[in-house]
Amino acid sequence: MSRGRGTKKRLPPDKTEAPKCYDEKILDEVKQLFNKERSYSPPPGVEWSLPDPSVVLRDCPWSHPPLQALKQSLNEVKNQLSDKDLAVWHQHTCSTNRAGTVTAHLRATTNAELCTQAWAKFYEILGTFRLLPETALQNGELNSVHLCEAPGAFISALNHYLRTCRPHCDWNWVANTLNPYHEANERSCTIADDRLIVHTLPWWFFGSDDTGDVMLQKHLLELQRFVSNMRSVDLVTADGSFDCQGDPGEQESLVAPLQYCETVSALLLLAPGGSFVLKMFTLFEHSSVCLLYLLVCCFCSVSVFKPATSKSGNSEVYVVCLGYKAKDALRPLLSKLIRYYGTDMASMAALFPNNCVPDSFLRQHEEICTFFHALQIDTIQENLLLFSGMSGEQRSRLDQLREHAAQFYIQRFQVQFLPRKWWVCRGGSVASGKPFQRKQMGSFNQRKEMQFQEWRLRLGQVSCRAWVEEHCQAVEGHDFVLDGPLNESDLDSWFTLMGAALPKVRSSTFCEQELLDILNEALEECTLGLGGQQLAKNAPVCSSCSPQCPTSILTEVCSLPNITSCLVVGDLSWQHLPLSGEMVQPQFYPGPSYLDVCISTLHDGDPSYQQELLSSVLSAFHDLGEGSVLVVPLRSALTRFTGCLVLTFHLCFQSISFRCPSSGPPAVLLCVGFTPFPRMKTILQEVLDKMRCLEQGRQLLQFAPIEELMRGALPHFLSGLNNTVIRRQLHLLLQTGQDR
Repeated sequence: MSRGRGTKKRLPPDKTEAPKCYDEKILDEVKQLFNKERSYSPPPGVEWSLPDPSVVLRDCPWSHPPLQALKQSLNEVKNQLSDKDLAVWHQHTCSTNRAGTVTAHLRATTNAELCTQAWAKFYEILGTFRLLPETALQNGELNSVHLCEAPGAFISALNHYLRTCRPHCDWNWVANTLNPYHEANERSCTIADDRLIVHTLPWWFFGSDDTGDVMLQKHLLELQRFVSNMRSVDLVTADGSFDCQGDPGEQESLVAPLQYCETVSALLLLAPGGSFVLKMFTLFEHSSVCLLYLLVCCFCSVSVFKPATSKSGNSEVYVVCLGYKAKDALRPLLSKLIRYYGTDMASMAALFPNNCVPDSFLRQHEEICTFFHALQIDTIQENLLLFSGMSGEQRSRLDQLREHAAQFYIQRFQVQFLPRKWWVCRGGSVASGKPFQRKQMGSFNQRKEMQFQEWRLRLGQVSCRAWVEEHCQAVEGHDFVLDGPLNESDLDSWFTLMGAALPKVRSSTFCEQELLDILNEALEECTLGLGGQQLAKNAPVCSSCSPQCPTSILTEVCSLPNITSCLVVGDLSWQHLPLSGEMVQPQFYPGPSYLDVCISTLHDGDPSYQQELLSSVLSAFHDLGEGSVLVVPLRSALTRFTGCLVLTFHLCFQSISFRCPSSGPPAVLLCVGFTPFPRMKTILQEVLDKMRCLEQGRQLLQFAPIEELMRGALPHFLSGLNNTVIRRQLHLLLQTGQDR
């Protein structure tokens, strides 16, 4: 990606003027907001050096009492939040956040792409530190790798900076994150926002299994090959974390394995002189102490920085490392670090023995931890005080602070306007059909209590409960119609994507995640309670539901005007249905069984089911004539594979709708008005051939580009189908619980 022409040159922070402010106290407080940085530096005559590789990852975990005392006092203050409703508390802390209006101000004045809080934090880091190596800038080429990067705000912030401040620098980037489209990824760990990802997929590394999990050792080595075309890697950022709200007091220990993997990745990828930015939280445990000691020995400069745009009440800090030292000297240590790379590192052993971390480093580390500990406690206590009641004078002063902080940010970092044509996504980042992300509701105490409740009680706490309890009617699905045939598809861009076989479908781009989470919990609990075979044999029913019977579904499509034939794949029991002889008589093709659908958390992700489904569809395709109707039973369309199959129907039929029959599969697609699409049968046959030749443990995940699955009305249709199927399954499982 070469850079375009910029505007005026950016001034360094120390040359900017402070915003006009008639209250010196407010101005001083704003300046302090942007001055939360502490650095490590060996005392005169002392050298900090790495221990011998033979002692690395050998000793038991250890603790440092002064740091544990800080942890205990912080958790005591944080415990005062346990009874606060999360949504209400979040709204309150947003209103008291001094830098809370910065992002809105940036959006209004700079036309920043994907302008989130993360964007503002990284631009602030760029403006505070000499993050981009001078050698790279002098050569006119910068190469960066961004780990755990979704949704991509660091990338868009760096693009904005380079476009406006370094317009002649040629920039290449690669990013990694947990794949938001991979159905086996836990949604609590995965960022669902794909606005930038869907438009820049060739730049994203998801690994050979397509999960994007940076904590897999094979992905570490694959990533190194993925960036091998770069002259050198000058910058690595790592913004990883995951939801720790189930145990917030142990956030640091929970995230430690991820931070270890991010750090080892950076040390392996970076060229000498490169920079590394790592998100961390509290720094009290041995894992953080050792990781920071590793970094100060590997870089010329290491600072712990709390951006003003990072909420002061949380534990988040960024470790900014500049001037990576020669990798050759680290090779023996790197080899051992790579050997222990993975999710279990933190529970196995301490990175370094306690006696290998110098006292002089520990003293500096204590001072740094004490500084950020005091900032966080002061903020929480102030927010608690203001939560109980805020005077007009206090509100007015906070508003002044927020206004001046936004002005100070723009002036200090000289953020300039960027035309949309220079965004990372040409023409703008457009939100796609990204999946629903579960929101944490209630207080911490309430959420802990809900963890031990059965799924029916948990369902009562979510917004979709009333919808699930509604009885199913024959009109289900009538509101969703996909008009076609779609004529915008480049079949030359289609490809088959392989990955590890799905253990279960934990997430989907094409449904409300809250519903899928609860259904999976319900299936697991009901299977344990009743036994899988018993539940499969005694499929739950509801006497008050009146879904459409199979006879009326076939009568509906076979009575349509101008149809030449009707082909039905799947359940051969439908061929015995009583149909009028005056209508077109359907032809039947064998397909997959649906007897176990009510107990499977694989849903439509079962490889054998997918292969049978595609085989039966392809058999019918050979007999389809112009104007034919195709009826396809489905378990669901949660996976990319089934989404690709529906896309092929969208290209070949004038309209597609779905119905939920009273018996048999959860849903059937009604594809009306066949129009042949060139090469489609050939492509489907090639996909089927590849499915038949897959190695054990591998699965074909998709065969059309994800961009095409996210385009037009298709994602809305798929979400409508899946939400209806999931809601009906939950409704029937509720009846099972009432009958027990």
